Amino acid sequence: MSKLAYAIGAAVLFTLTMSAFPSDTARAIPPPAVDETAGTATSEVAVLAGGCFWGVQGVYQHVKGVTRAVSGYAGGEKRTAQYEHVETGTTGHAESVQVTFDPRQVSYGRLLQIYFSVVHDPTELNRQGPDVGPQYRSTIFPTTTQQADIARSYIAQLTAARVFAGAIVTTIEPGKEFFPAEAYHQDFLTRNPAYPYIVINDLPKVKALERFFPELYRSEPVLVRTTS
Repeated sequence: MSKLAYAIGAAVLFTLTMSAFPSDTARAIPPPAVDETAGTATSEVAVLAGGCFWGVQGVYQHVKGVTRAVSGYAGGEKRTAQYEHVETGTTGHAESVQVTFDPRQVSYGRLLQIYFSVVHDPTELNRQGPDVGPQYRSTIFPTTTQQADIARSYIAQLTAARVFAGAIVTTIEPGKEFFPAEAYHQDFLTRNPAYPYIVINDLPKVKALERFFPELYRSEPVLVRTTS
């Protein structure tokens, strides 16, 4: 089911049955044992996919040290990097978010801790919540060899610790280009806080970020519109 179709149904049911929807699956998890070392770099880029990019972007826009978070597509070709194509589930793309951050303030490993803790459920295969298809898969698109190593190590660590009841299905797909999504998808959570899909599925993730990561949470999000 697409997000837009879901929103139509959710708008009808929202006021009557909101309590029936599982809105918060976040949990406290240990930080990565292997992380990048502090250096002199002031900017780094991470690309992460964990379901609908509205919520993923919305969470990272509230993380201290993040200077930009852009919704888009990764995993497929440039010619199919449009919403109407990606939604077919046949392009190889996943709805993704490109996160630009200052590694002196927040490390790549800490971004992954947020990713596995509050952004999504890494045990759901080719889906997240009401969204189904490979375009909603749990995927890390490392932009460096070090990022790939940290991601693999962290998945192994969480698996060994049995943090989740099910197996982690997150894939690691290096060497994939990121393509920004259409303008109407950018800052969607902030611009549409009363949208039923956002209220049910995504605002609880932002609240969970504040609850589990108070030292990294900032109340004012960094928006694409103000950083472009």
